[in-house]
Amino acid sequence: MILKNYKSFLFLTVAVLLSYIIHKLVFYIFEINQEVFYYTLEKLYAVFFILSLGIILILLKIKERNFDQVGMSFLLLTSIKLGVYYLLLRPILNTKQYDIATEKMSFFALFILFLTLETIVTIRILSEKQ
Repeated sequence: MILKNYKSFLFLTVAVLLSYIIHKLVFYIFEINQEVFYYTLEKLYAVFFILSLGIILILLKIKERNFDQVGMSFLLLTSIKLGVYYLLLRPILNTKQYDIATEKMSFFALFILFLTLETIVTIRILSEKQ
């Protein structure tokens, strides 16, 4: 049981590290200046990763208590997380100093990536036999 829980965290950690390396490589190849971004890429990855870890941890605890509520809990936690991300995105949208298209695309790409990873982990949790 504990080994299965570690698999979820290990999967998330490896996927995030690989995506971070690819993200930095894309920025390097296309010579995108990150110094003008409101949030550094490292801060965004850290916030997204911590929230994802929290969601997975909560889902694993809910699975132990009431397996039938995992799916609905995932939807609720994702909705709450969406609100937090909106609060993070507001300063980016209000910035008028530079062209923010690249930063917005990067933010939304991270959102989609982490939502996909959390969905994959949730599917694995739901498909496990009790």
